[in-house]
Amino acid sequence: MTRDDVEALILALPGTERGSAYGMPAFRTAGKFLTRIRDEDDCVVVHLDSLDERDLLIEMDPETFFFTDHYRNHAMVLARLASVDPAWLGIMMARRWRKVAPRTLQKQHPTLPGEVPGA
Repeated sequence: MTRDDVEALILALPGTERGSAYGMPAFRTAGKFLTRIRDEDDCVVVHLDSLDERDLLIEMDPETFFFTDHYRNHAMVLARLASVDPAWLGIMMARRWRKVAPRTLQKQHPTLPGEVPGA
């Protein structure tokens, strides 16, 4: 995926806009941190449910997934834009959106780009 592809995928989520986090460009949904694309290594930060999930992703595809010391104790993984699967990233961004978006916004959007209805 290109940076433009990833940004389009993220910005397609309702109420999501460009913002900043700790002085770095990021994406926010209703003012809450959603993710960011790291300029330093052309990766997107993906929130996960557990460290075990992160370790499994890295084991399955170390060319795409990794983490730095900054993320060592957090259920997050870095995904290289050049090799991340667009369908997987869409699902993960929709999952993160569901965790940070206010209930009223979620009710207005029962299905999101990247989500599988009823899953």
